[in-house]
Amino acid sequence: MNSKIQFTFYSKVSKLPENWNSLAVNNIFLSKEYLEVLEKSAPNNMSCLFIGFYIEDNLVGIALSQFLNLNLLKSFGDRDKCVKSSVRNFIFKNFCSHVLLIGNNMLTGQNAFAFSEGIDKKDIALGLLNAMNELKANIQSSGKKVHITSLKDYENTDIVAFEKELNKDYFQFSTQPNMVFTILENWKTEQDYIDALSKKYRDQYKRARKKAAGIEKRKLNLQEIIALEDEIYELYFQVAQNAPFNTFFLAKNHFRVFKEILKDKFLFYGYFIDNKLIGFNTLIKNGAAMDTYFLGYDESIQKEKMLYLNMLYDMIAYSINKGFKEIVFARTALEIKSSVGAKPVEVYGFIKHETKLIDRCIKAIFNYLEPKTEWQERNPFK
Repeated sequence: MNSKIQFTFYSKVSKLPENWNSLAVNNIFLSKEYLEVLEKSAPNNMSCLFIGFYIEDNLVGIALSQFLNLNLLKSFGDRDKCVKSSVRNFIFKNFCSHVLLIGNNMLTGQNAFAFSEGIDKKDIALGLLNAMNELKANIQSSGKKVHITSLKDYENTDIVAFEKELNKDYFQFSTQPNMVFTILENWKTEQDYIDALSKKYRDQYKRARKKAAGIEKRKLNLQEIIALEDEIYELYFQVAQNAPFNTFFLAKNHFRVFKEILKDKFLFYGYFIDNKLIGFNTLIKNGAAMDTYFLGYDESIQKEKMLYLNMLYDMIAYSINKGFKEIVFARTALEIKSSVGAKPVEVYGFIKHETKLIDRCIKAIFNYLEPKTEWQERNPFK
């Protein structure tokens, strides 16, 4: 497909153009620093390539591509032990295990690309699609299979232009929404947030805080993260393994590398009882937004102490106190995130299977494997 935009692939951050970060100013997840985190500690079944887009030798766009080999996973997740789960796992292992995407499978939201202002969205869509097709050809020429190609997590502002270019060959899908918490301008402290809650949800807040008695919360520095690396990974893995489906597991050194490179933009909070780590959460400062990242906890203590809900309240309190405009809570646990005030933002993707027979049935297969999540949206405010 003809496009005035050309592209170059990079496998090393050190090879990226000097002005790369000038296009990543509004999204830390496209910055050289974050891409270096991926380079040094991506999941072992994921390889990343970075794409520079050019018009007449001028860098006008940047993007992230990932290739996942799901056959390298020992397990997709152990929560749902049922016939449907077994069928799904069989299909993924045999027909969908090699996935090429433009986007970030470790995050929710539009973290796939950034382009200079004034670049037409049609040209962006064509540029991304052309890059995807060349990536696929390169992978196949190296002797590897590509079962699925996908572009993921685009919001309504991009979807119209993308539909025209991609809908001919790709199935458009939407799964769980991105849960986003908006911080009102007149909220300056956590108490302002509490005062805005209705009685029912103020009572929920008080009950959760009372349950957390005896838990000490501490912000950990790099040396403390390294010292607790085994315990951290065990708590992360408990939560990840209990998810209904996984396409990757973090590398054990991931949080250490993140802190080494992102420094104060990466926050790691440990939760302790009698100096024993029983949970943690992580946050990433992304301009005016606070992005929540991976967490972990001891499941038995989580229930007793309402630890996950307390973590959400802690994230809200910190973000208000520090003047952030919103918190990106991402997918999963939609109802509890809604109960603290997050709102769903629909995100869309495009997917295509390389086998024509399977691709013709992709909508039915996708809806079977990823049914719409049933949940009740809450409004905790007066």
